Amino acid sequence: MSGHSKWHNIQGRKGKQDALRSNLFSKFSKAISIAAKQGGGDMAINFSLRLAVDKAKAAGMPKDNIDRAIKKGTGELNDGTQVEEMLYEAYGPGGVAIMIRCLTDNKNRTVQEIKHIVSDKGGSFGNAGSVSWMFQQLGYILIEADKQPANREEFEMEMIDAGVEDIQEAEGGGLEIKTKTENFKKVVDKLREMNIETKESGLIWSAKDKVPISEEVQGKLEKLFGDLEDNDDVEDFYTNAE
Repeated sequence: MSGHSKWHNIQGRKGKQDALRSNLFSKFSKAISIAAKQGGGDMAINFSLRLAVDKAKAAGMPKDNIDRAIKKGTGELNDGTQVEEMLYEAYGPGGVAIMIRCLTDNKNRTVQEIKHIVSDKGGSFGNAGSVSWMFQQLGYILIEADKQPANREEFEMEMIDAGVEDIQEAEGGGLEIKTKTENFKKVVDKLREMNIETKESGLIWSAKDKVPISEEVQGKLEKLFGDLEDNDDVEDFYTNAE
């Protein structure tokens, strides 16, 4: 995915630290609630909810917390707050494009916090459509190196038949799989059928073209992305930086 892999891996390294922070389960709860709100509380028919719950379980989130988040999303549990999904567009240091996906129960608070983070690190907030045209939404799956199938050629043929657009080596080992959004569920289900465990799976915003950056800009971006990662409402972010 153009402009995704390197920064995705930076997020992955930070994710290990996030496991020690209290905001991790909060982020999972929001993701589960919004999925349940949009598609109902039955994981058998709500694919997005199934993915969100699987991710929470993999991180050790207690079942009671998961059930509570689902009920909050479906409206069975009303605590006076409502989680909404927001997508912000921005320019970072060096003029690179950034898409920031948030789940929040207070839009005014979140937009002010994100604006501050971006501007504080030398970027600027964009209007709707200012950078989104540089990205496309894709299904993304990461398989760790030790979980790869033994027969790579046969595996790739199975994936192509399921609708995979591209398979490539991930930085640090493993495989990155890209699909069109309409084929994403079919591919994930096929991997489950093949008993292949995935480390990451979800919809992402992938840059159509990469933009080369200097070491100085890379350092500034890492600080900006670190602040975004630490924000409770930020679910994910994407850039076209190479």
